[in-house]
Amino acid sequence: RRSGVAAVTTFAAGLQQDGAAVKAALTSTWSSGQTEGQVGKLKMLKRQTFGRSSFDLLRRRVLLAV
Repeated sequence: RRSGVAAVTTFAAGLQQDGAAVKAALTSTWSSGQTEGQVGKLKMLKRQTFGRSSFDLLRRRVLLAV
């Protein structure tokens, strides 16, 4: 908070305000990593086909990627 850099100060204030959520995220045994990975893969496939193909091709690529 005392860095003098506006972005860092704002980030630190947000962490302090959400202290309970930050602590829970760092100490919890639960993880959403697998879900986030699948969402990232889907977004990548979507970006690759954007404007070039139909929904049917995107659907086929998603099903083949699984």
